[in-house]
Amino acid sequence: MIDSFRKMIEKLVWSDYLKRFGQPGRFAATVLRYLYGMFRDMLSGQLTLHSMSLVYTTLLSIVPLLGISFAMAKGLGVFEKLKENLDTFLVHLGPDAEKISSQLFDMVEKVNGSVIGGIGVAFFLWTAVSTVQKVESSFNYVWYVSKPRSLARRFTEYLVVLLVGPVAIGSAFTMIGALSSTTAVAYLEQLPGIAEVFLLVGKFLPYLMVSAVFTFLYIFMPNTEVHFKSALVGGLAGGIMWATMGVIFTTFVLTSVRTLAVYATFAIGIVSLIWLYLNWLILLIGAQLAFYHQNPAYLRMGRQEPRLSNSMRERVALNIMLLVGGAFRDPGKGIAAIDLASRLNIPAITLAPITEALEQAGLLVTTEKELLLPGRELSRIKLNDILRIVREVGETGSHRAPIWSDPINALGGAIDTAVAGVVADSTLADLLDKMDNSAKA
Repeated sequence: MIDSFRKMIEKLVWSDYLKRFGQPGRFAATVLRYLYGMFRDMLSGQLTLHSMSLVYTTLLSIVPLLGISFAMAKGLGVFEKLKENLDTFLVHLGPDAEKISSQLFDMVEKVNGSVIGGIGVAFFLWTAVSTVQKVESSFNYVWYVSKPRSLARRFTEYLVVLLVGPVAIGSAFTMIGALSSTTAVAYLEQLPGIAEVFLLVGKFLPYLMVSAVFTFLYIFMPNTEVHFKSALVGGLAGGIMWATMGVIFTTFVLTSVRTLAVYATFAIGIVSLIWLYLNWLILLIGAQLAFYHQNPAYLRMGRQEPRLSNSMRERVALNIMLLVGGAFRDPGKGIAAIDLASRLNIPAITLAPITEALEQAGLLVTTEKELLLPGRELSRIKLNDILRIVREVGETGSHRAPIWSDPINALGGAIDTAVAGVVADSTLADLLDKMDNSAKA
């Protein structure tokens, strides 16, 4: 029953039936495809697992994160503005929002150098950076990125976000407050119809800021290039979902007084956990939407594991080394993994295991800027060495060597000898020279 219903939905979404109704039908088909992709990924359970993991991480690191960020905001004089506007973002927790806000700032204000000492500060920094790393890994999962930032980039870029983020938000609130108190704005608010506009803008401003923060995170957090338009689509959708969830969640809290009374003093904690989980889930759903907007080819297949044949693996390995070697020759440059995926028209997650195997064998190296370079001189990289990585190197999962039948072992050896005879002693440099000569001819 469920399978037949799913197949019926898939047939409606992916067929050309809706396109018969012209432009409205094409628009409806596009929207349905994105909705189908999002619900499919949610029901698979991976996004919810990552969201729950981030809730646990948030509970462990909320004080270090806010302590470091708000200390910077306090030093620059924007802390009070952040404090004044925090209740706006916690309003969805219902009547306990003010209590939670007060307790939160009480904890943060106790985080200072005189109390925790030098070792404590180092521990807090490590906790904060580790937390952002966990967030990055969730975004990398959504964007099919297998390799995180390098340690140096991780530490510097994460600290920039932790220190500059609250300052930027606080400065925005300060400018908005200063602008709203000017004489010109006060005069405009008295004009007919203008006051309603300012009131409407004031109500929607927090949600617009949430969308802006989401958009920034979608661009910055994944260790890959994200187009602004795609990040903006995800950010706006995330902001709308966040506002909608807030209304629904607030209604739920206010109408569940009896249920929450059963939990007594645990009610605040339970409500906060649910609210955190929904916020992380919405953030990841928006990231998934941004990914599909930038990579619509993935929309139908979702997160299916790639299945490469042996022939494909050999060609992929040779093509990776060819492109890396060609980029290095022109002159001494590298090529990023995302560019390899674009050039080969193959998802980066499919290339990652082969790239890692080549790197472990010393045929590739990765720079601090996440660029791939040849691991040694091009004339010393034999094509047979490249093929051997994907043809012979492997792991059975057993601590014992496999036992092959004698005929199969002999046949496998003959195939290996034949492949080695085809490439002979040819090197990557020879292959690049042959390609250059063909281009000139």
